[in-house]
Amino acid sequence: MDKFVIEGGTPLKGTIKISGSKNAALPLMAAALLADGETTLTNIPVLHDISTFNNVMRVTGTRVEFDKTGNTLKIDPTNLYYAKSPYDLVRKMRASFYMLGALLGRTGAATVSLPGGCAWGPRPVDLHLEGLKAFGAEITLDKGYVIAKTPKSGLSGGHFTLNPSSVGATVNLLLASVKARGKCRITNAAKEPDVVQLCHLLVKMGAQIHGIGTSELEIQGVDTLKPVEFKNASDRIEAGTFMIAAAMHPESDLLLTNAMPDDLGVFLTHFQKTGAKVDVIGDEIRVKAPQKVQNVSVITEIYPGFPTDLQAQWATLMTQAEGESLITDTIYPDRFSYVPELNRLGADLKVVKNAALVKGKTPLSGTSVMSTDLRASVSLVMAAMIAEGTSDVLRVYHLDRGYESLEDKLNAVGAKITRTDD
Repeated sequence: MDKFVIEGGTPLKGTIKISGSKNAALPLMAAALLADGETTLTNIPVLHDISTFNNVMRVTGTRVEFDKTGNTLKIDPTNLYYAKSPYDLVRKMRASFYMLGALLGRTGAATVSLPGGCAWGPRPVDLHLEGLKAFGAEITLDKGYVIAKTPKSGLSGGHFTLNPSSVGATVNLLLASVKARGKCRITNAAKEPDVVQLCHLLVKMGAQIHGIGTSELEIQGVDTLKPVEFKNASDRIEAGTFMIAAAMHPESDLLLTNAMPDDLGVFLTHFQKTGAKVDVIGDEIRVKAPQKVQNVSVITEIYPGFPTDLQAQWATLMTQAEGESLITDTIYPDRFSYVPELNRLGADLKVVKNAALVKGKTPLSGTSVMSTDLRASVSLVMAAMIAEGTSDVLRVYHLDRGYESLEDKLNAVGAKITRTDD
């Protein structure tokens, strides 16, 4: 099991190219199973989660070819014959549950294990199942598997309100309904860029979807979907992570290319309140760190609100701000496993219900810390990069799930990170 050995105290200066979005890529991959032929997806990041989902699709008989050097993925479901996703694969990554909607939409039947993923907090799939039932699917549970079937003629259509709004449920309902016999309507649908991206791909394939980018999606089923070539979006969470990392050292000056600033939502507004200087030109974001970080409290909300996937990084930044900050997570209230580890580095954080109270500014000192999930892991890396001395960040396999070549990118702009076998 690998770990990072990080020497702290170094500013970040230079250019980083933002990779393709993992969270957007996975729904696109699932959608490719609905096409009658080979779909080509470009700008796909080389990540463990992508490899895992490739294997989930291969089990069905789908041909999957991933050119890692060109970040190009080709998916051909022509010979898909096995509409099942087994526990051994699905348990590794929650997004594998997208196979439920994709297989149901393609074959009219699906047997998919209940999902796994990061080890924090329950994220039930009730909304996915109730939505599919509302559209005409028959759902049963058996020994940890969801067994879904449609009538012989396909989903009849219907209306379902998501409460609360959910990206995963919206994706599954879209995948299942684009080839329905009737009309399906999703109210309070997620508006995240990942969902919008999926809708654009499905429309290019021939789907009829109205209300894209709004909370009200109406889908008129079609008989067939054609294979296409489609470019994945850039990773807004990676961009936000690097922006925060740059703001933590007063001498940092970082340029991010291949970014999508418009997808950052209110994060960009909150970030500018820290005193960091931000220049946005096209798909480039330049960040100059403030001499003194201002304390800014945030509350995570559904898009375009502050992303839950950036709250751990934000809390880390606030350890270097003067005064108190409150980081409240309304999406996943249990997502604070990083707090004890940050405190080991010298931070002063206290969890109260679904919020973390951060008292700054606190000097950080190198020590050994343990990663617990993807975003917690990167927050510890960021803290170690400004801590005095050397830190060991253990279990960095979490990072390989969602950040492409993280240490290479950071080392190229001044960080001192070595990957070793723990």
